[in-house]
Amino acid sequence: MNNLFILLGAPSGAAQGQGGGIMSFLPLIAIVVVFYFFMIRPQMKKAKDQKKYIEALKIGDKILTIGGIYGTINKMNEDGTIIMSVEDGTKMKISKNAVSSDASQTIQQNQN
Repeated sequence: MNNLFILLGAPSGAAQGQGGGIMSFLPLIAIVVVFYFFMIRPQMKKAKDQKKYIEALKIGDKILTIGGIYGTINKMNEDGTIIMSVEDGTKMKISKNAVSSDASQTIQQNQN
């Protein structure tokens, strides 16, 4: 008769099974927390800073596009585009979202 209780799961075994289930999820929860703090959160902060930079652009700013083109903003249109001039005076129309960073900071980093 005792063997039947062991096979069916005695009440003392049921209490141990519940605790073991929670403990098996702790590594998974720890991995999710690590991914959030080391990957997701910094990426969200970077995207927020980029959006803030694009909104603060003004005429005369030196910019670098995501395509690697350096230029200066000549005109900003209400449709979300920018007219920029490159070194030889050529003018280009680009989207505001194509601006990568401040060109003066990038040039200083490349010279060092």
